[in-house]
Amino acid sequence: MNDSHPLCYNRNDKLGGSSSELLEKCIVFKVYKRRWFILFVLCLLNCSNSILWLTFAPVADHSAQFMGVTLDQINWLSMIYMVVAIPLSFGTTWMLDTLGLRITLVLGSWLNMLGAVLRFVGIMRNLPSAANFPVVMGGQTLCALAQPLVIFTPTKLAALWFPEHQRATANMIASMSNPLGILIASIFSPMIVGTTNNIPLLLFIYAVPAAIICLLATVGIRDSAPPTPPSASAESSNSEPFLEGIKLLLRNKAYMILLLCFGSGIAVFTCFSTLLEQIMCVRGYTNDFAGLCGGLFIVFGIVGAGFLGLYVDKTKKFTEVTKVNMSLSALACIAFSVVSQMRNQGIAVAVACSLFGFFGFSIYPVAMELSVECSYPVGEATSAGLIFISGQIQSVIYILLLQGLTKPMAYSPFSTCSVGGDAALSWRVPVLVMAGLFSVFTCCFVIFFHTKYRRLDAEAQAVLHSDKQNCTPLSRHHTDNTGR
Repeated sequence: MNDSHPLCYNRNDKLGGSSSELLEKCIVFKVYKRRWFILFVLCLLNCSNSILWLTFAPVADHSAQFMGVTLDQINWLSMIYMVVAIPLSFGTTWMLDTLGLRITLVLGSWLNMLGAVLRFVGIMRNLPSAANFPVVMGGQTLCALAQPLVIFTPTKLAALWFPEHQRATANMIASMSNPLGILIASIFSPMIVGTTNNIPLLLFIYAVPAAIICLLATVGIRDSAPPTPPSASAESSNSEPFLEGIKLLLRNKAYMILLLCFGSGIAVFTCFSTLLEQIMCVRGYTNDFAGLCGGLFIVFGIVGAGFLGLYVDKTKKFTEVTKVNMSLSALACIAFSVVSQMRNQGIAVAVACSLFGFFGFSIYPVAMELSVECSYPVGEATSAGLIFISGQIQSVIYILLLQGLTKPMAYSPFSTCSVGGDAALSWRVPVLVMAGLFSVFTCCFVIFFHTKYRRLDAEAQAVLHSDKQNCTPLSRHHTDNTGR
Protein backbone atom coordinates (compact mmCIF):
# COMPACT_ATOMS: atom_id res chain seq x y z
CA MET A 1 0.00 0.00 0.00
CA ASN A 2 1.31 3.44 -0.85
CA ASP A 3 1.80 5.28 2.49
CA SER A 4 2.72 8.69 1.11
CA HIS A 5 1.08 11.55 -0.73
CA PRO A 6 1.95 13.45 -3.93
CA LEU A 7 3.69 16.77 -3.40
CA CYS A 8 6.22 18.85 -5.26
CA TYR A 9 7.30 22.45 -5.55
CA ASN A 10 9.46 24.66 -7.75
CA ARG A 11 12.95 25.68 -6.81
CA ASN A 12 14.47 28.40 -9.03
CA ASP A 13 18.13 28.05 -10.05
CA LYS A 14 20.07 30.63 -12.05
CA LEU A 15 21.50 29.66 -15.42
CA GLY A 16 24.64 31.01 -17.03
CA GLY A 17 24.99 33.82 -14.51
CA SER A 18 21.96 35.67 -15.94
CA SER A 19 19.45 36.72 -13.29
CA SER A 20 16.66 36.76 -15.89
CA GLU A 21 17.16 33.13 -16.89
CA LEU A 22 15.51 30.79 -14.38
CA LEU A 23 15.01 27.08 -14.39
CA GLU A 24 11.80 25.81 -12.89
CA LYS A 25 12.92 22.66 -11.15
CA CYS A 26 10.38 20.16 -9.86
CA ILE A 27 11.43 18.36 -6.68
CA VAL A 28 9.96 14.88 -6.31
CA PHE A 29 9.50 13.65 -2.73
CA LYS A 30 9.94 9.99 -1.82
CA VAL A 31 9.76 7.85 1.32
CA TYR A 32 11.86 4.74 1.95
CA LYS A 33 10.95 1.57 3.80
CA ARG A 34 14.24 1.59 5.72
CA ARG A 35 12.95 4.56 7.71
CA TRP A 36 11.04 2.02 9.80
CA PHE A 37 14.25 0.12 10.63
CA ILE A 38 16.00 3.32 11.73
CA LEU A 39 12.95 4.18 13.83
CA PHE A 40 13.03 0.67 15.33
CA VAL A 41 16.72 0.95 16.30
CA LEU A 42 16.15 4.41 17.76
CA CYS A 43 13.24 3.08 19.83
CA LEU A 44 15.37 0.24 21.19
CA LEU A 45 18.24 2.59 22.00
CA ASN A 46 15.96 5.15 23.65
CA CYS A 47 14.28 2.42 25.68
CA SER A 48 17.60 0.89 26.80
CA ASN A 49 19.03 4.25 27.81
CA SER A 50 16.02 5.08 29.98
CA ILE A 51 16.19 1.63 31.60
CA LEU A 52 19.81 2.32 32.53
CA TRP A 53 18.82 5.78 33.77
CA LEU A 54 16.24 4.51 36.29
CA THR A 55 17.73 1.11 37.10
CA PHE A 56 18.25 1.98 40.75
CA ALA A 57 15.35 4.36 41.49
CA PRO A 58 12.66 1.66 42.00
CA VAL A 59 15.01 -0.24 44.35
CA ALA A 60 16.81 2.73 45.87
CA ASP A 61 16.78 1.34 49.42
CA HIS A 62 18.14 -2.08 48.38
CA SER A 63 20.79 -0.48 46.14
CA ALA A 64 21.98 1.78 48.94
CA GLN A 65 22.27 -1.18 51.30
CA PHE A 66 24.09 -3.35 48.73
CA MET A 67 26.72 -0.71 47.87
CA GLY A 68 26.97 0.68 51.40
CA VAL A 69 25.97 4.24 50.47
CA THR A 70 23.18 6.68 51.34
CA LEU A 71 19.89 7.21 49.50
CA ASP A 72 21.11 10.64 48.38
CA GLN A 73 24.09 8.97 46.66
CA ILE A 74 21.75 6.51 44.94
CA ASN A 75 19.64 9.44 43.75
CA TRP A 76 22.77 10.84 42.11
CA LEU A 77 22.89 7.76 39.88
CA SER A 78 19.74 9.17 38.26
CA MET A 79 20.63 12.84 38.62
CA ILE A 80 23.97 12.37 36.85
CA TYR A 81 21.95 12.08 33.63
CA MET A 82 20.66 15.60 34.12
CA VAL A 83 23.99 17.06 35.22
CA VAL A 84 25.90 15.57 32.27
CA ALA A 85 23.20 16.38 29.72
CA ILE A 86 23.14 20.10 30.48
CA PRO A 87 26.65 21.01 29.23
CA LEU A 88 26.71 18.37 26.47
CA SER A 89 23.31 19.11 24.97
CA PHE A 90 24.50 22.13 23.00
CA GLY A 91 27.19 20.00 21.38
CA THR A 92 24.66 17.27 20.68
CA THR A 93 22.24 19.60 18.91
CA TRP A 94 25.13 20.89 16.79
CA MET A 95 26.19 17.31 16.03
CA LEU A 96 22.70 16.27 14.92
CA ASP A 97 22.16 19.32 12.72
CA THR A 98 25.72 19.34 11.32
CA LEU A 99 27.27 15.84 11.36
CA GLY A 100 24.01 14.00 10.86
CA LEU A 101 21.77 11.32 12.29
CA ARG A 102 23.95 8.24 11.70
CA ILE A 103 27.08 9.43 13.52
CA THR A 104 24.98 10.64 16.44
CA LEU A 105 23.06 7.38 16.84
CA VAL A 106 26.10 5.11 16.47
CA LEU A 107 28.10 7.12 19.01
CA GLY A 108 25.14 7.10 21.41
CA SER A 109 24.76 3.32 21.11
CA TRP A 110 28.44 2.73 21.91
CA LEU A 111 28.40 5.01 24.95
CA ASN A 112 25.20 3.31 26.13
CA MET A 113 26.74 -0.16 25.77
CA LEU A 114 30.08 0.69 27.41
CA GLY A 115 28.32 2.34 30.33
CA ALA A 116 26.05 -0.68 30.89
CA VAL A 117 29.04 -3.06 30.87
CA LEU A 118 31.07 -0.86 33.24
CA ARG A 119 28.16 -0.75 35.71
CA PHE A 120 28.15 -4.54 35.84
CA VAL A 121 31.92 -4.68 36.27
CA GLY A 122 31.61 -2.19 39.13
CA ILE A 123 29.67 -4.54 41.40
CA MET A 124 31.78 -7.68 40.81
CA ARG A 125 33.06 -9.31 43.98
CA ASN A 126 36.74 -9.14 43.05
CA LEU A 127 36.62 -5.34 43.38
CA PRO A 128 37.12 -3.68 46.78
CA SER A 129 33.77 -2.73 48.28
CA ALA A 130 34.86 0.91 48.42
CA ALA A 131 35.27 0.90 44.62
CA ASN A 132 31.78 -0.42 43.84
CA PHE A 133 29.89 2.85 43.87
CA PRO A 134 32.54 4.97 42.06
CA VAL A 135 32.83 2.42 39.22
CA VAL A 136 29.04 2.11 38.94
CA MET A 137 28.84 5.90 38.86
CA GLY A 138 31.46 5.92 36.07
CA GLY A 139 29.34 3.53 34.01
CA GLN A 140 26.22 5.56 34.73
CA THR A 141 28.06 8.67 33.54
CA LEU A 142 28.85 7.01 30.19
CA CYS A 143 25.17 6.12 29.84
CA ALA A 144 24.32 9.72 30.70
CA LEU A 145 26.64 10.91 27.90
CA ALA A 146 24.54 8.84 25.49
CA GLN A 147 21.19 10.29 26.58
CA PRO A 148 21.29 13.64 24.73
CA LEU A 149 22.57 11.86 21.63
CA VAL A 150 19.49 9.66 21.72
CA ILE A 151 16.68 11.74 23.15
CA PHE A 152 17.09 14.68 20.73
CA THR A 153 16.86 12.38 17.73
CA PRO A 154 13.10 11.59 17.32
CA THR A 155 12.18 15.05 16.02
CA LYS A 156 15.12 15.05 13.61
CA LEU A 157 14.37 11.52 12.37
CA ALA A 158 10.69 12.36 11.83
CA ALA A 159 11.59 15.50 9.88
CA LEU A 160 14.24 13.89 7.65
CA TRP A 161 12.71 10.48 6.89
CA PHE A 162 8.92 10.76 7.27
CA PRO A 163 6.31 12.64 5.18
CA GLU A 164 4.22 15.41 6.70
CA HIS A 165 1.25 13.16 7.53
CA GLN A 166 3.43 10.70 9.50
CA ARG A 167 5.76 13.06 11.40
CA ALA A 168 3.80 13.36 14.65
CA THR A 169 3.17 9.62 14.75
CA ALA A 170 6.84 8.78 14.12
CA ASN A 171 7.89 11.27 16.77
CA MET A 172 5.37 9.77 19.17
CA ILE A 173 6.62 6.21 18.61
CA ALA A 174 10.28 7.17 19.08
CA SER A 175 9.64 9.46 22.05
CA MET A 176 7.39 6.99 23.88
CA SER A 177 10.12 4.34 23.78
CA ASN A 178 11.81 6.40 26.50
CA PRO A 179 8.95 6.03 29.03
CA LEU A 180 8.61 2.40 27.94
CA GLY A 181 12.13 1.91 29.29
CA ILE A 182 11.10 3.63 32.52
CA LEU A 183 8.14 1.23 32.68
CA ILE A 184 10.43 -1.77 32.29
CA ALA A 185 12.77 -0.49 35.00
CA SER A 186 9.86 0.33 37.33
CA ILE A 187 8.37 -3.15 37.06
CA PHE A 188 11.35 -5.45 36.57
CA SER A 189 13.92 -3.85 38.88
CA PRO A 190 11.89 -4.71 42.02
CA MET A 191 11.04 -8.14 40.60
CA ILE A 192 14.64 -9.04 39.74
CA VAL A 193 16.25 -7.65 42.87
CA GLY A 194 13.98 -9.16 45.50
CA THR A 195 16.89 -9.16 47.92
CA THR A 196 20.07 -7.09 47.74
CA ASN A 197 22.05 -10.10 46.47
CA ASN A 198 20.36 -9.82 43.05
CA ILE A 199 21.75 -6.38 42.16
CA PRO A 200 24.52 -7.97 39.99
CA LEU A 201 21.92 -10.02 38.10
CA LEU A 202 19.87 -6.86 37.50
CA LEU A 203 22.82 -5.00 35.96
CA PHE A 204 23.78 -7.99 33.79
CA ILE A 205 20.25 -8.39 32.41
CA TYR A 206 20.12 -4.70 31.48
CA ALA A 207 23.59 -4.76 29.86
CA VAL A 208 22.80 -7.52 27.32
CA PRO A 209 20.21 -5.55 25.27
CA ALA A 210 22.52 -2.52 25.23
CA ALA A 211 25.20 -4.61 23.49
CA ILE A 212 22.74 -5.99 20.91
CA ILE A 213 21.38 -2.52 20.12
CA CYS A 214 24.92 -1.22 19.64
CA LEU A 215 25.51 -3.92 17.02
CA LEU A 216 22.25 -3.11 15.20
CA ALA A 217 23.00 0.62 15.10
CA THR A 218 26.59 0.22 13.96
CA VAL A 219 25.85 -2.29 11.20
CA GLY A 220 22.29 -1.41 10.18
CA ILE A 221 22.17 2.41 9.97
CA ARG A 222 23.99 3.47 6.80
CA ASP A 223 22.74 6.99 6.03
CA SER A 224 21.85 10.11 7.97
CA ALA A 225 19.22 11.23 5.47
CA PRO A 226 17.41 9.62 2.51
CA PRO A 227 18.63 10.31 -1.05
CA THR A 228 15.36 12.09 -1.80
CA PRO A 229 13.57 14.10 0.92
CA PRO A 230 10.03 13.14 2.01
CA SER A 231 8.74 16.72 2.29
CA ALA A 232 9.47 20.34 1.42
CA SER A 233 10.67 21.15 4.95
CA ALA A 234 13.00 18.12 4.97
CA GLU A 235 14.57 19.35 1.72
CA SER A 236 15.77 22.44 3.60
CA SER A 237 16.04 20.93 7.10
CA ASN A 238 19.41 22.50 7.89
CA SER A 239 18.68 25.91 6.42
CA GLU A 240 19.79 27.87 9.53
CA PRO A 241 23.36 27.59 10.91
CA PHE A 242 23.54 26.38 14.50
CA LEU A 243 24.56 29.64 16.21
CA GLU A 244 22.17 31.68 14.09
CA GLY A 245 19.42 29.25 15.03
CA ILE A 246 20.16 29.76 18.73
CA LYS A 247 19.87 33.52 18.29
CA LEU A 248 16.55 33.15 16.49
CA LEU A 249 15.18 30.96 19.26
CA LEU A 250 16.19 33.39 22.00
CA ARG A 251 14.28 36.14 20.17
CA ASN A 252 11.20 33.96 19.68
CA LYS A 253 8.71 34.82 22.45
CA ALA A 254 6.44 31.83 21.87
CA TYR A 255 9.37 29.43 21.87
CA MET A 256 10.79 30.86 25.12
CA ILE A 257 7.43 30.41 26.86
CA LEU A 258 7.33 26.79 25.65
CA LEU A 259 10.96 26.34 26.75
CA LEU A 260 10.27 27.43 30.34
CA CYS A 261 6.79 26.02 30.87
CA PHE A 262 7.15 22.63 29.22
CA GLY A 263 10.67 22.34 30.66
CA SER A 264 9.01 22.59 34.07
CA GLY A 265 6.68 19.76 33.05
CA ILE A 266 9.65 17.57 32.08
CA ALA A 267 11.23 18.35 35.46
CA VAL A 268 8.09 17.29 37.35
CA PHE A 269 7.87 14.01 35.40
CA THR A 270 11.56 13.36 36.15
CA CYS A 271 11.03 14.03 39.86
CA PHE A 272 8.01 11.73 39.87
CA SER A 273 9.91 8.85 38.22
CA THR A 274 13.05 9.29 40.34
CA LEU A 275 11.46 9.80 43.76
CA LEU A 276 8.25 7.74 43.52
CA GLU A 277 9.47 4.82 45.65
CA GLN A 278 10.85 7.11 48.36
CA ILE A 279 7.64 9.17 48.46
CA MET A 280 5.41 6.13 48.86
CA CYS A 281 7.37 3.78 51.11
CA VAL A 282 7.11 6.13 54.10
CA ARG A 283 3.31 5.69 54.02
CA GLY A 284 3.55 1.91 54.06
CA TYR A 285 3.43 1.20 50.30
CA THR A 286 5.81 -1.52 49.13
CA ASN A 287 8.44 -1.29 46.39
CA ASP A 288 6.32 -3.61 44.25
CA PHE A 289 3.30 -1.32 44.54
CA ALA A 290 5.44 1.73 43.78
CA GLY A 291 6.73 -0.12 40.72
CA LEU A 292 3.14 -0.89 39.69
CA CYS A 293 2.19 2.79 40.01
CA GLY A 294 5.23 3.77 37.94
CA GLY A 295 4.17 1.18 35.39
CA LEU A 296 0.61 2.52 35.22
CA PHE A 297 2.03 6.02 34.82
CA ILE A 298 3.98 4.91 31.74
CA VAL A 299 1.39 2.53 30.22
CA PHE A 300 -1.36 5.13 30.28
CA GLY A 301 1.12 7.71 28.99
CA ILE A 302 1.94 5.52 26.00
CA VAL A 303 -1.76 4.86 25.34
CA GLY A 304 -2.50 8.58 25.52
CA ALA A 305 0.43 9.37 23.24
CA GLY A 306 -0.86 6.90 20.68
CA PHE A 307 -4.23 8.63 20.51
CA LEU A 308 -2.70 12.11 20.52
CA GLY A 309 -0.16 11.29 17.81
CA LEU A 310 -2.82 10.09 15.41
CA TYR A 311 -5.17 12.95 16.31
CA VAL A 312 -2.54 15.66 15.84
CA ASP A 313 -1.33 14.15 12.54
CA LYS A 314 -4.88 14.55 11.22
CA THR A 315 -5.91 17.88 12.80
CA LYS A 316 -2.56 19.71 13.36
CA LYS A 317 -3.96 21.15 16.62
CA PHE A 318 -0.61 21.15 18.40
CA THR A 319 -1.28 24.14 20.66
CA GLU A 320 -4.79 23.16 21.73
CA VAL A 321 -3.77 19.59 22.57
CA THR A 322 -0.74 20.72 24.57
CA LYS A 323 -2.69 23.29 26.59
CA VAL A 324 -5.57 20.93 27.44
CA ASN A 325 -3.31 18.06 28.43
CA MET A 326 -0.96 20.17 30.51
CA SER A 327 -3.97 21.52 32.43
CA LEU A 328 -5.34 18.03 33.09
CA SER A 329 -1.83 16.86 34.04
CA ALA A 330 -1.59 19.60 36.66
CA LEU A 331 -4.89 18.45 38.18
CA ALA A 332 -3.67 14.84 38.24
CA CYS A 333 -0.40 15.94 39.87
CA ILE A 334 -2.35 17.76 42.59
CA ALA A 335 -4.44 14.63 43.18
CA PHE A 336 -1.32 12.49 43.50
CA SER A 337 0.30 14.91 45.94
CA VAL A 338 -2.72 14.54 48.23
CA VAL A 339 -3.56 10.81 48.05
CA SER A 340 0.09 9.65 48.12
CA GLN A 341 0.36 11.01 51.67
CA MET A 342 -2.58 8.92 52.90
CA ARG A 343 -2.35 5.35 54.11
CA ASN A 344 -4.33 2.45 52.64
CA GLN A 345 -5.37 4.42 49.54
CA GLY A 346 -3.82 2.11 46.96
CA ILE A 347 -6.63 2.40 44.40
CA ALA A 348 -6.72 6.20 44.61
CA VAL A 349 -2.92 6.41 44.27
CA ALA A 350 -2.96 4.06 41.28
CA VAL A 351 -5.73 6.07 39.57
CA ALA A 352 -3.88 9.36 40.17
CA CYS A 353 -0.67 7.92 38.70
CA SER A 354 -2.58 6.56 35.68
CA LEU A 355 -4.24 9.90 34.95
CA PHE A 356 -0.97 11.76 35.47
CA GLY A 357 0.66 9.54 32.86
CA PHE A 358 -2.26 9.60 30.43
CA PHE A 359 -2.43 13.38 30.28
CA GLY A 360 1.20 14.20 31.09
CA PHE A 361 3.59 11.81 29.39
CA SER A 362 1.44 11.70 26.29
CA ILE A 363 2.05 15.35 25.39
CA TYR A 364 5.84 15.05 25.17
CA PRO A 365 6.05 14.17 21.43
CA VAL A 366 3.33 16.71 20.59
CA ALA A 367 5.22 19.44 22.45
CA MET A 368 8.44 18.52 20.61
CA GLU A 369 6.64 18.86 17.28
CA LEU A 370 5.16 22.15 18.49
CA SER A 371 8.67 23.41 19.27
CA VAL A 372 9.66 22.77 15.65
CA GLU A 373 6.49 24.37 14.28
CA CYS A 374 6.94 27.59 16.25
CA SER A 375 10.69 27.89 15.52
CA TYR A 376 11.04 26.79 11.85
CA PRO A 377 13.42 27.09 9.96
CA VAL A 378 15.73 26.49 12.95
CA GLY A 379 17.08 22.91 12.96
CA GLU A 380 14.83 20.34 14.60
CA ALA A 381 17.53 19.07 16.96
CA THR A 382 18.26 22.61 18.14
CA SER A 383 14.67 23.61 18.87
CA ALA A 384 13.75 20.31 20.57
CA GLY A 385 17.14 20.04 22.27
CA LEU A 386 16.96 23.37 24.07
CA ILE A 387 13.61 22.39 25.59
CA PHE A 388 15.16 19.17 26.84
CA ILE A 389 18.08 21.16 28.31
CA SER A 390 15.58 23.41 30.08
CA GLY A 391 13.87 20.31 31.48
CA GLN A 392 17.17 18.85 32.71
CA ILE A 393 18.26 22.08 34.41
CA GLN A 394 14.90 22.40 36.12
CA SER A 395 14.97 18.69 37.04
CA VAL A 396 18.21 19.11 38.99
CA ILE A 397 16.83 22.20 40.74
CA TYR A 398 13.52 20.51 41.55
CA ILE A 399 15.05 17.29 42.89
CA LEU A 400 17.52 19.16 45.10
CA LEU A 401 14.72 21.46 46.27
CA LEU A 402 12.35 18.59 47.06
CA GLN A 403 15.05 16.64 48.89
CA GLY A 404 15.90 19.75 50.88
CA LEU A 405 12.27 20.15 51.95
CA THR A 406 12.01 16.64 53.41
CA LYS A 407 12.00 16.30 57.20
CA PRO A 408 12.94 13.27 59.36
CA MET A 409 9.92 11.67 60.98
CA ALA A 410 10.22 11.02 64.68
CA TYR A 411 7.68 8.21 64.47
CA SER A 412 6.99 6.15 61.34
CA PRO A 413 5.63 2.72 62.35
CA PHE A 414 4.17 1.98 58.90
CA SER A 415 7.25 2.83 56.81
CA THR A 416 8.55 0.14 54.44
CA CYS A 417 11.69 2.16 53.56
CA SER A 418 15.02 0.37 54.00
CA VAL A 419 17.04 3.26 55.41
CA GLY A 420 19.24 1.48 57.90
CA GLY A 421 19.44 3.40 61.14
CA ASP A 422 18.26 6.67 59.60
CA ALA A 423 14.82 8.09 60.28
CA ALA A 424 12.21 7.89 57.52
CA LEU A 425 11.65 11.16 55.65
CA SER A 426 8.35 13.00 55.30
CA TRP A 427 7.53 13.98 51.70
CA ARG A 428 4.25 15.80 52.44
CA VAL A 429 5.58 19.32 51.82
CA PRO A 430 7.83 18.42 48.82
CA VAL A 431 5.04 16.76 46.80
CA LEU A 432 2.71 19.73 47.41
CA VAL A 433 5.46 22.10 46.28
CA MET A 434 6.00 19.95 43.16
CA ALA A 435 2.29 20.14 42.30
CA GLY A 436 2.25 23.88 42.93
CA LEU A 437 5.21 24.58 40.65
CA PHE A 438 3.69 22.51 37.86
CA SER A 439 0.35 24.29 38.21
CA VAL A 440 1.93 27.75 38.06
CA PHE A 441 3.90 27.02 34.88
CA THR A 442 0.87 25.35 33.30
CA CYS A 443 -1.25 28.46 33.90
CA CYS A 444 1.48 30.64 32.36
CA PHE A 445 1.59 28.43 29.27
CA VAL A 446 -2.18 28.36 28.79
CA ILE A 447 -2.48 32.14 29.13
CA PHE A 448 0.58 33.44 27.28
CA PHE A 449 1.52 30.88 24.61
CA HIS A 450 0.36 31.69 21.06
CA THR A 451 2.12 30.82 17.80
CA LYS A 452 1.83 30.24 14.07
CA TYR A 453 2.75 26.85 12.64
CA ARG A 454 5.70 28.04 10.58
CA ARG A 455 6.77 24.70 9.14
CA LEU A 456 3.26 23.81 7.99
CA ASP A 457 2.85 27.31 6.53
CA ALA A 458 6.14 26.95 4.64
CA GLU A 459 5.03 23.62 3.16
CA ALA A 460 1.66 25.09 2.20
CA GLN A 461 3.44 27.95 0.44
CA ALA A 462 5.60 25.43 -1.42
CA VAL A 463 2.50 23.65 -2.72
CA LEU A 464 0.85 26.96 -3.63
CA HIS A 465 3.96 28.05 -5.55
CA SER A 466 3.94 24.73 -7.40
CA ASP A 467 0.30 25.22 -8.40
CA LYS A 468 0.93 28.75 -9.65
CA GLN A 469 3.85 27.60 -11.78
CA ASN A 470 1.88 24.59 -13.14
CA CYS A 471 4.67 22.26 -12.07
CA THR A 472 4.02 18.69 -13.23
CA PRO A 473 5.79 16.10 -11.10
CA LEU A 474 8.24 13.87 -12.92
CA SER A 475 6.74 11.00 -10.96
CA ARG A 476 4.30 10.70 -8.10
CA HIS A 477 5.60 10.91 -4.53
CA HIS A 478 5.97 7.25 -3.71
CA THR A 479 7.43 4.66 -1.41
CA ASP A 480 10.70 3.03 -2.45
CA ASN A 481 9.74 -0.65 -2.42
CA THR A 482 13.37 -1.77 -2.67
CA GLY A 483 13.91 -0.84 0.98
CA ARG A 484 17.05 1.05 0.12
